[in-house]
Amino acid sequence: MPRKTVIVVALLAAGALLPSTPAAAVPSITWHGCTTGPGDGLGAELDKAGAQCGDVTVPVDHQRPRGRGITVALARMKATDPARRRGTLMLNPGGPGGPAMELVLAGPLMPEIAARYDLVGMDPRFVGRSSPLRCGWKTDTFTRSAGPDLRTFGESVAFAKELARGCSGNDHELLRAASTRNTARDMDVVRAALGERKISYLGASYGTYLGAVYLQMFGSRADRFVLDSAVDPDVYGPGLLRPTATAVDAALRNWAKTVVGRGLGESAGEVLATVRDIARSADRRPFEVGDYTVDGHMVPYLFFADLYDDRPAARTEFVETVRTLRDAAAGRGVTPSTALAALLDGLTTGSGPATDRAGTPVICADRAASRDPAAYYRDIQDHRAAEPLFGPLARNITPCVFWPVTPAEPATRIHNTSPVLLLGSTGDPATPYAGQLAMHRALGGSRLVTLEGAFRHSVFLKGDACVDAAARDYLLSGELPADRTCR
Repeated sequence: MPRKTVIVVALLAAGALLPSTPAAAVPSITWHGCTTGPGDGLGAELDKAGAQCGDVTVPVDHQRPRGRGITVALARMKATDPARRRGTLMLNPGGPGGPAMELVLAGPLMPEIAARYDLVGMDPRFVGRSSPLRCGWKTDTFTRSAGPDLRTFGESVAFAKELARGCSGNDHELLRAASTRNTARDMDVVRAALGERKISYLGASYGTYLGAVYLQMFGSRADRFVLDSAVDPDVYGPGLLRPTATAVDAALRNWAKTVVGRGLGESAGEVLATVRDIARSADRRPFEVGDYTVDGHMVPYLFFADLYDDRPAARTEFVETVRTLRDAAAGRGVTPSTALAALLDGLTTGSGPATDRAGTPVICADRAASRDPAAYYRDIQDHRAAEPLFGPLARNITPCVFWPVTPAEPATRIHNTSPVLLLGSTGDPATPYAGQLAMHRALGGSRLVTLEGAFRHSVFLKGDACVDAAARDYLLSGELPADRTCR
């Protein structure tokens, strides 16, 4: 879902250090219990597990360290073998917009790592418990399909405007400060506040970009970094989904081959025809799925959201989703599964985790977007024949087109030789493998461990012993493996 080099000139060239940047005192961390009040399930779970929670004050604008501040929240699980502790491992789940505090609860899933490292989850600025921004959306995500024609694209334009307007009530200084570069700076403040000369890091999806930005800006302060399912650092931003259409379609075709004879068709072609018939039906006329109305803007997203994982349980869940949508499109009354109902409720009411909603200010602050709606429609039309189902979703207009502020800094160019372990899969539908290879090239000191033949987004702790061993061994020994393939 972000270490200074020894040579100051290189720092200046990277934009990581400005001669006029004032020095700031290292802040302290106020440690306390994690439960904030009645109904705080996460806080109660963290307290029960023995975690500490803390707050650090960081500048809104790191170029004015004595100016306005915000609070960054973090959770820590101390190393279970303190005699052999080697440092702090910061964790990030991706997004952008994904809270990280809860990740410290993953220690039992990686006991050897948790024995040697303090696990620290920092909610990125304006996310989770870190001075969150509020956007008045009745949906969890801006991701929708543009639909089949200019009329439905116009509906997407209106939707993107509405969402941008919903975030525009936030202080514009905060919106401009929501960038990954500033989150990387916050990470370095937390590093110093923890008393660590260097930090290690494990990030997935967008978290790989955050990790790479930290390496670019603060490379000498990084220890062992593991980046799982890397984004293309030259593409990340408002158009981050554009390269995904063909990868998601490949994941759909792989899924279709594995579910032949399960009520959706007697061949992979028939299964795919069922899926595409549902999408065409939704384009023609919305239909009811339990208490929810589903239209052509939503159906491709429902497919996309279920194709992140190729493990058996996820495949079965997607079979159930497609059956339900097929029957609903045919006019039959249906009751959605618990998982599908939760997804639909999030899309129509904003009741879900709202990671995308929290992450939109980050995307819009990181890289400028074209402000010409017609450019998005031309792009969709140019690729519609090759990407009929997922192209109008991946290439659709976003709220960044109508965002009230522009990025305060240029996007970070990732180009360094930091030692990094990259993990990925060849069929990743969300961060396609070509982009993972681009990150591998940008991080010249990296090594890549690839899960071949998997259509899976994020691979660590997803059941593959080869991948898990590579990450564990590197974090424990510090020895990077050669590029290799896990099958």
